[in-house]
Amino acid sequence: MKKLLNTLYVTQPDVYLSLNGENVVIQKEDEKLARIPLHNLEAITTFGYTGASPALMGYCADKNISLTFFTRNGRFLARVTGESKGNVVLRKIQYRISDNEVLSAKVARNFIVSKIYNNKWIIERMTRDYPLRVDVTKFKAVSQYLSAIIREVRKCEDLEMLRGWEGQAALGYNKLFDQMILQQKEDFFFHSRSRRPPLDNVNAMLSFSYSLLANDTAAAIEGVGLDAYVGFLHRDRPGRPSLALDMMEELRGAFADRFVLSLVNKKIMNKDDFLKKENGAVIMTDEARKKFLSEWQARKQEQITHPYLGEKISWGLVPHAQAILLARYLREDLDEYPPFFWK
Repeated sequence: MKKLLNTLYVTQPDVYLSLNGENVVIQKEDEKLARIPLHNLEAITTFGYTGASPALMGYCADKNISLTFFTRNGRFLARVTGESKGNVVLRKIQYRISDNEVLSAKVARNFIVSKIYNNKWIIERMTRDYPLRVDVTKFKAVSQYLSAIIREVRKCEDLEMLRGWEGQAALGYNKLFDQMILQQKEDFFFHSRSRRPPLDNVNAMLSFSYSLLANDTAAAIEGVGLDAYVGFLHRDRPGRPSLALDMMEELRGAFADRFVLSLVNKKIMNKDDFLKKENGAVIMTDEARKKFLSEWQARKQEQITHPYLGEKISWGLVPHAQAILLARYLREDLDEYPPFFWK
């Protein structure tokens, strides 16, 4: 369990939630694990639930406490809410900002600043940890280049210019990605990003990890009552979770890229985990996908200190924390959306 930003996160599997007075009781079989007052909670989010009592659901609906259910893997299932008060107002603000490109850019630039900053620190950590394995001069030059782009992005109020700066930063970062692969170089390499289809082992893993991250982020967004399909940087397109794609930019490098690199450099994945199809597409075997997912879930349980909140949380809760912060910014409880700066 973790209480964060007036939200109670219940991460233990196989627990039942019930109401006792004005408290939520969390129990596993006949054992009561916790009893927490409801009066200062805005939301309860539970993963891998056994169930919740009708009395608790009714109380939460009456008091406008959001009760949200996710699978153990983080897939959004359902949300119990009362009258349409907060969520409809929040979404109307989201839609209004999305329709205004200048206002959208003010939100989107913080997603991009975070992405570039986090990629910069991936580069810096490589030069610190492996100075004899990478071209330090080249890495330092790209790091300085990314710092210069961050300064431009911070003051940018045009979406097209933002996309241009983001593209330039990505090109510089991607040029170094192959050097960050320290093991199994014959079988794992990165020359350029190939998406549909991925054409090598590394791109196959990157594509899969980005899909998982997008799903996790979309679930977190839906959990706070925002619309995952209406974004600020990524514009509306039928069937595309644009806001999830916006928010996941912050975690592409810090979580997904580093995760893929660790699978290769720790030799958890190997060449036998991949198949090449007739059209050149590279896919993971069924067993490799299971191994990948198992490692992904384990990584999501690792603890970090959230850079804005200053609290220890698991990586898996980072999208949920950022979604809450975005909702608070849209409600004008915060002056600015706090980017996720990993270091």
